[in-house]
Amino acid sequence: MTADYSHSEFLAQLDEDQLLAATALHGPVAIVAGAGSGKTRTISHRIAHGIETGAYTASRVFALSYTNRAAAEIRSRLRKLGAGDVAVRTFHSAALAQLQFFWPQLTESFAPKLVTNKGGLIQEVLDQMGIRPNQELKLSLQSEVEFLRYSMQDIDKYEEAGRQLQSISSERFVEFFKNYEKFKQQRRIIDWEDALLLTVGLLRDQPRMLSHVQQQYRFFTVDEYQDISPLQQALLETWLGQRHELCVVGDPRQTIYTFAGARSDFLTDFQSRYSDAQVFELNKNYRSSQEIVALANRVSLASPLVPMRAVSSVPTFTPYKNAQAEAQAVGQRIIESISEGTAPRQIAVLARTNSQLEEIEQQLKKSGVDYQVRGSGRFFRKPEVAMALGAIRAMQSGELSDPLFVDVSKIVTALGWQSNGEKNEKWQALNWFLEVLEDIDAAGLDEYLRELDERERSGHEPVREAVMLATVHGTKGLEFDTVFLIGLNQGYFPIGYAKTDSEIAEEQRLFYVAITRAKNFLQVSYRLDKPASEFIQRFGSRSQSN
Repeated sequence: MTADYSHSEFLAQLDEDQLLAATALHGPVAIVAGAGSGKTRTISHRIAHGIETGAYTASRVFALSYTNRAAAEIRSRLRKLGAGDVAVRTFHSAALAQLQFFWPQLTESFAPKLVTNKGGLIQEVLDQMGIRPNQELKLSLQSEVEFLRYSMQDIDKYEEAGRQLQSISSERFVEFFKNYEKFKQQRRIIDWEDALLLTVGLLRDQPRMLSHVQQQYRFFTVDEYQDISPLQQALLETWLGQRHELCVVGDPRQTIYTFAGARSDFLTDFQSRYSDAQVFELNKNYRSSQEIVALANRVSLASPLVPMRAVSSVPTFTPYKNAQAEAQAVGQRIIESISEGTAPRQIAVLARTNSQLEEIEQQLKKSGVDYQVRGSGRFFRKPEVAMALGAIRAMQSGELSDPLFVDVSKIVTALGWQSNGEKNEKWQALNWFLEVLEDIDAAGLDEYLRELDERERSGHEPVREAVMLATVHGTKGLEFDTVFLIGLNQGYFPIGYAKTDSEIAEEQRLFYVAITRAKNFLQVSYRLDKPASEFIQRFGSRSQSN
């Protein structure tokens, strides 16, 4: 171990700004990291450097992220840096693990069963209330329930807060919410928000159990901190206690989950909460071309990104007669890109809503272009995936006679997987279960199941060698060589229900996120049969119609 920074192999790979952040080993530390600025590299090298110098013990470091995909990336980086013993989890999986560990000690019974998808519960509650919902209402109810729970708001003050769903009265929603909570209690089941809430309550109520956690983990790193909710912040503060060994990293320019209770002020006001905090900024963009960065800087004037890459193609703003013409043209351009050597998985078609992707999906299907719809939950609805998940969960009721890898291999083999089989879509879906097991190096069945459940919650599906179709929310943290952002029309992007200044500001941040997914090629398109987005008028330029 050495404290000589000039000889550290971990620090030699960092630029000057990253180096300053990575050598600030003791908290409180905040890193405000712009898109493409190497935040994951910085925090993973910071942790590895802390272990290398003896400032940290690997087993006492806890790295947390908002999404399972981001956690997997940090975990992979740390392994390559020789810091594979560091615990890396999402807030949800960490809370669930602690709840399942401590609950039996407190109650002499197993923790309540986790329901990974609220859809069925919501339908049952609505049936009891005599409401026949459409899919839009069910999704709205789920979103509103999650907002209230993550925001830690009191349902009895709901009507006072002035919130209103379009499809149901405030009074009726309050009735639904209370029935939903009662329904879970009667069934002795919990959802993901309950896992967080119960863990906070249990640890704060049981000093011995809290002491156990605080002795286990001393050094905390929190990724995507701009998206943290009051509930997650409460859990973080519970883990920390009076200690300040905390490093947070995020970008207020990319706060796009306030509808789910996220609050960027936990990041922006970090120095107000910790007067001794060190704050670092990373604004060098290594991902996108100069022209794409220039467009991003027009969209977000705060802390402009500094382009570090050479000139590439200029982003275009292209109008089409209608959605069909847009899909045909984009589909043809995708075919050309692939023929020119761009790997399909390096091409993405992004939109504000899932429904806007349907036309391009049909076009690619007709053209024989392999594609993948991200974040729609289709992967977890595949019959072979559902059957494998069911069989693995059923293993909890018996004793394991073989190593976990052997038992999982038996299950996927029974469903048609072979080690030397044809690597078609079904094979890839079943092979994913083995990949996850290898990825997390699970110590046991419970940990493996928590990881599978968490990947389903966060939509962390396997990425195939195919063109990606996704909403902008679904590609947060990803990057592609070629990006087509479609449907930039008023009412779609910004979304029609965004009325207030703060809601429009969030839509603008979402536009910024979409732009900064692209490395070399970006086409923004809109339809002429509907009004163009105000973002086109403010940040783009009109092109000849197609």
